[in-house]
Amino acid sequence: MSTPLVPAAELPRPEGAASFSPLYRQIKSLLIARLQAGEWKAGEAIPSELELAARFGVSQGTVRKAIDEMAAENLLVRRQGKGTFVATHAEEKIQYRFLRLVPDEGSEALGRQLLDCRRQRAPAWIAKALQMRAGDAMVEVRRLLHSKGVPVVLDDIWLPGQLFKGLTAERLAQHRGPFYGLFEAEFGVHMIRAEEKIRAVAADADSAALLQVPVGTPLLSVERLSFTYGDRPVELRRGLYNTSTHFYRNELN
Repeated sequence: MSTPLVPAAELPRPEGAASFSPLYRQIKSLLIARLQAGEWKAGEAIPSELELAARFGVSQGTVRKAIDEMAAENLLVRRQGKGTFVATHAEEKIQYRFLRLVPDEGSEALGRQLLDCRRQRAPAWIAKALQMRAGDAMVEVRRLLHSKGVPVVLDDIWLPGQLFKGLTAERLAQHRGPFYGLFEAEFGVHMIRAEEKIRAVAADADSAALLQVPVGTPLLSVERLSFTYGDRPVELRRGLYNTSTHFYRNELN
């Protein structure tokens, strides 16, 4: 059944944005709304450009422009001869995978050691970052990432409890792929972009013991806030990186 095109005035716009919205941006907003509603799951193919054009009552070129922009933002992935798919963190080649720690020489897959996973009440500073109320339920995860058996990253991760009901240490320990792949496959939470704050810090007694370095060792502190569709924050993460044999790599476009 065809879905009528929603007028631009009825679509959400950033505060202060002009009243006019190009047609392809309206289509993009509609497609994102369908992703947010779970109509197409991570890794699934979306309808063809012709099908979407007929569904929304616009030209194929308008749909193509909307999809091109979504592909540039890593929301969708084009595959030659196969179609267009919802981007997923379960796919190794997806470019918006967020871990950027690279060894000084060669490449490697870091090992993972889960230290803790518990449900508790969110303190005010975490609640503010995740747009929750202080005291709301949250899930706190702590883990180490290893390089050749040596710990190089200590991660503290905070998640809204409402979105991650049933997330336990057992489920995390059994999952072999990236956490973000588990989050989207089992909880329907897609991390599509992130903001990071990076600074140099000195290892305190707790982090030094876990990372097996002397107290006071220079570490890279990476605080990340990850967002899903609609710019909703769904994960706060604070990682301490030992960069003595690794570096933090970023690509600027």
